[in-house]
Amino acid sequence: MKVLIVGGTGLISTPITTLLLEQGHTITHFNRGNKKEDFPDVQTIVGDRTDFVAFEFLLEHKTFDCVIDMVCYKPEEAKSAIETFEGNTQHFILCSTVDVYTKPAPHYPVTEDAPRKPRGEFTYAYNKAKCEKIFLEAHEQNNFPVTIIRPAYTYREGYGILHTFGWSTDYLERIRLGKPIITHGDGNSFWVACHAEDVARAFVNTMGNSSTVGKSYHVTGEEWLTWRAYHETVAKALGCDLPEIIHIPTDVLYKLVPEQSFWAKVNFQYNKIWILDIR
Repeated sequence: MKVLIVGGTGLISTPITTLLLEQGHTITHFNRGNKKEDFPDVQTIVGDRTDFVAFEFLLEHKTFDCVIDMVCYKPEEAKSAIETFEGNTQHFILCSTVDVYTKPAPHYPVTEDAPRKPRGEFTYAYNKAKCEKIFLEAHEQNNFPVTIIRPAYTYREGYGILHTFGWSTDYLERIRLGKPIITHGDGNSFWVACHAEDVARAFVNTMGNSSTVGKSYHVTGEEWLTWRAYHETVAKALGCDLPEIIHIPTDVLYKLVPEQSFWAKVNFQYNKIWILDIR
């Protein structure tokens, strides 16, 4: 198949590219050319997708069997993608996020048809939900062939490990040195992680599958871990004992260090329990 990846060199799109090349597909990347990956068989179209005039000029006359959009973050980008690819691809796959769901969820586990109304302060999720709405309306009104994939927290070698304060490496250093670590709340809210290669397989297996058009899918890890169990897993991987965990209520933590604990406030404190609804 002839496949365009908008992005192509990121956390998830790099293993997507690798897997597609292994399967013999013809791959084109569209990105800003800032990251250099060792993909000699991939053509790269250099551009900025937020420059809508140039984006549409460079791509609207090209046809692809499938377009995988990994970097659509704002409603205006979604509208530009529809304008560009409508009639020029048989399948459009949008990388969204499980963060589009209302938090806290009205029930658990969360399925793909759960309410999607993230709070406006969580701009990333709020805009992703608006993008989804635009694409699904285009599918319903004009038969735009979209599938939405919603990854959860995704990790990969070389990208650090997420924790209460983000991705800073001092978290790992403190575990190595046996120093106390801080976690939000009582450490019993659920969290889930999935390796990027597993997430990539979901995108590749969806590609060209007409039964997925107009639908949305979770891509999350199979284990639901409390944050305490998550810390224990990280410590074990480092060959260390779990250090003392200092529990600070999320609201208090946000008042003390709002910038560092923003994601804990809007995201990490809520339970992450998803299930694939295959009805």
